Formats: sequence, structure tokens, C-alpha cells
Amino acid sequence: MLWFLTFLLLQRVRYTFFFNLVYLNQQIPVATMSDFKGVLMGMGNPLLDISAEVGQEMLDKYELKLDSAILAEEKHLPIYKELIDEHNAGFIAGGATQNSIRVAQWMLKASGMENATAFMGCVGDDEYAKNLEDCASKDGVLTHYMKDESTPTGTCAVLVKDGERSLCANLAAANNFKKSHLETDVAKAIYSSAQFYYIAGFFLTVSVESLELIAQHALAEKKTFCLNLSAPFIIDFFGDAVATAIPYADYLFCNESEAEAYAKKHDLGEDLKEVALKVAAMPKKDESRPRTVIFTQGSSSTIVAYNGTVTEYAVDPLAKDLLVDTNGAGDAFVGGFMSELVQGKDVEGCVKAGHWSAKYIIQQPGTTIDEACAYKA
Repeated sequence: MLWFLTFLLLQRVRYTFFFNLVYLNQQIPVATMSDFKGVLMGMGNPLLDISAEVGQEMLDKYELKLDSAILAEEKHLPIYKELIDEHNAGFIAGGATQNSIRVAQWMLKASGMENATAFMGCVGDDEYAKNLEDCASKDGVLTHYMKDESTPTGTCAVLVKDGERSLCANLAAANNFKKSHLETDVAKAIYSSAQFYYIAGFFLTVSVESLELIAQHALAEKKTFCLNLSAPFIIDFFGDAVATAIPYADYLFCNESEAEAYAKKHDLGEDLKEVALKVAAMPKKDESRPRTVIFTQGSSSTIVAYNGTVTEYAVDPLAKDLLVDTNGAGDAFVGGFMSELVQGKDVEGCVKAGHWSAKYIIQQPGTTIDEACAYKA
């Protein structure tokens, strides 16, 4: 236990130094409720990414696979200290939903829509939480974190090899979000003002009742609710929670490995285009609004199913020598997609923006957006 407390302290010191080095002398605008334009709200697990280039032996040591995401078990806990001590780890504000909301706001700002997004999740009452909040505020996102004074802010080990990544998340405080937080005046004002909602499937391991509250609000007010299945383990081990959430989803995102896991679990076949059509046709709370299903496939075409029709959208290739890190690619795709969706663009325009943002992010370390967005619709 002593080594782990020492490790947490070391993380804090090193990350504070890193963060201050990056943002030193920058004026960080603080997004406030009075600024919020009431467009897009996300709810999920805010995490500090601890990211490093590793060899195959590191993946093997912790029984991790590339292009996968898992929750940390006890055997994984030493990985965070090892990445810092032996692999020159970098520190980046992360968490799937928060990443998507940050990217969406980055792209919306380029369209003249500032202060259009908000995010809620649970953090510790520590320096990491303040740094995450500062990062989101710098990006123009209004945060309303629930703060758990007894638990540190969550972290995620990001192991990068040959541009591919493996994620191992220690949720810590992120695991302690409570529905009661949504009863605060600020939270009510945020979700009542928003018109679009996005929640990644990782949150299904934390607070299904919170997701239901937001989804039911969206349903009652004819607003748009978007869901991501996020990882095969969510499908395999949290099936009841997934079954609760999907009927509310107006837009459902996942990548090919998650689509394959869902198809296998529910005996939907192996043809992903047919799987997408079947998932789109599954029962929905609001049957008057057909579900749109989006399957991303890395550099292969993105599959979109809607109202009995499936369409494929080609991905512009990226030269391998330009690939830096695939961590955050899926989050960035959703952020780009949502940035156009909230502006009333059609699916083709949304996918185009998603492809552009994903391509941008995989040329950066983690979900780094420290320059003006150059996207043109």
C-alpha cells in the first residue's frame, strides 16, 4: 500500500509539472453556466491518461492486447508506476466521453459555436481533477464534476506499440458517480438546456440509473440521445446494462470488434452490414424516430444503417509514417460526427467530419487538440 501511495504522489508531482509546462503563461478561460449555449452534453468517466511507447514484452507481462480496452484488476496496478519510471510516460487529459465532447467543441468553435458543450463525471478532490477541469475549460467545455474527497481521480494506462494502443483503466473516483449529482441545480440546468446527449458504454459500469435519467429526459422532450458500446467487455459482462440503454439510443456507435462481439453474443451473424441493419431495427422507446447505427472499422469503410438501408463511407488513407497513436481515434470520430449532427447536417456530412477528426487525432499523442481546428465542411 505504501508504494502505491508513493506512486500516486509521484504521479501528481510529475503531471502537475507536465501540465504547467504545457499551459504555463496561458490564459485559461473558465466556462460557466451563464456561457453554456445548451447544445451538447456528455456524461462519462473523466480519466488522466498515462501514455507511453512500449514493447511486446510489456503487453505480455500484463496480459494486454492491442486495440483493446479493459478495467484494471489488482494484477494491473503496478503498470502505472512502471510506465512512469521505465517508459517516460506522458500525461494527457482523457476519458472516452470527455474526449469526444472536447473534440466536438473544438470543431464547433471553428463553425462559430463557442460554449456549446458540457460534461459531467466524477473526479477526486485533487490536483488531477483541477488539471482536467482546466484542460476542458481551455477547450471551451463546461464541466460540472461530482467530487469524491475520499478517492483519487481515475487514471488510464495507454500502452502504444507501432501506433496501436491498449487501454487499462483504473476508474477510481470515476467509478463513484451518483444519480444524486444530477439533482443539483447546475446539473439540472445543464441537461435541461442541452438538446443532444452522448454517453460512452464505459459509463454503464458506473451508474446505469444516471444514464436512464438523461435518456428518459431526452425521450420525453424529443431530444437526441447517442450511445457508444465502447468495448467488447462491456458487451460480454454488462449485457443487462447494455440492454437497458440501447432502446433509448437514436444514434449507436461502435467499432468492428465491438460489433462482432455484440453479433456473437446475440447470434446476429458475421456480415457486419447485416448486423448493423439488425441492430438498427431492434426495439426502440421512440419508434417514430428510427435508430441510426454507425460501425467504424479503422482504415476500412464506415458502415451506417438507417431505416432498412445500409451505406458504406470510405476512409481517406493515412501514410503509416504519419501515424503517431490510435488512442482516441474512436472518441475523435464521435466528436467530429456530433459536431455536425448538432448543426443539422446529414449523415454523410457527419461521417465526413468524423473521419477528418479521427485522422487528425491519430497524428497526435493521445487526444491532443492544442491548435485551431482547420476542418471545412
